[in-house]
Amino acid sequence: MDAIGGGAFEREYRRRRRLPWQFIGTAGFLSVFGLQEALPNDPSTRARWAPWVFVLAAVTALARVFLEQLRAHTRVTDAGITAQGTLRSRTWAWPEVYDIRVEHDPRGKGRSAPQWVTYLYDFEGRRFLLPHLDDLQLDDPYAEVSALCLAAAPHRSLSWERQPRVEDLIRHRAARRKGWTWGFNGALLVLVAMFVFTVWQAGTGRPEHDFLELVCVPLGALVTLGALFSWYWTHRTPPATT
Repeated sequence: MDAIGGGAFEREYRRRRRLPWQFIGTAGFLSVFGLQEALPNDPSTRARWAPWVFVLAAVTALARVFLEQLRAHTRVTDAGITAQGTLRSRTWAWPEVYDIRVEHDPRGKGRSAPQWVTYLYDFEGRRFLLPHLDDLQLDDPYAEVSALCLAAAPHRSLSWERQPRVEDLIRHRAARRKGWTWGFNGALLVLVAMFVFTVWQAGTGRPEHDFLELVCVPLGALVTLGALFSWYWTHRTPPATT
């Protein structure tokens, strides 16, 4: 921790490593490809809304990534923690913080995304990502978080000991997240299946219902599968041991 007179401390975690050129190149290629597909070669053909949705999603994702790289940071002081996201900032006083944990992110791959990220947990079992406190920006996030917790200990009214009630809340929230993740993956499979079905309809001259098949059905699958998997994993979650 960076010491500031009188035993106070302050540290700020920001992006210190650039995004790899492979990520930027791939994102740019997908955006250009989607834009090219969105522009019909024959002006007499009807406008297709699906490619434009893809372009909008790609541009939004790119803007979010780059804005996050510029704005997002985590600031730690003797008063508490501030997590600045892409648009929103949130601050916790130390007595409001239950735990800070470094966890594996299965989406992380090499240099393009962190494999180990840091979450703040409150006393309701909710978790919040602490931007740039990860292995992509830090050489050893575990050591950094350990030093952070050690420096924050004098400013907390409670110790860092785990509480069964909060651990149960954390487990159940994790189960719900897992359920909705499974639901999202299932909805993607449904979307792919509906896309193939739509192409088959167009190729055989059958009437097409693009909005129903490519929007309504996948969204319905997301809600249904997410709720079912969430219920399933929540009921399979064992209680925390005392």
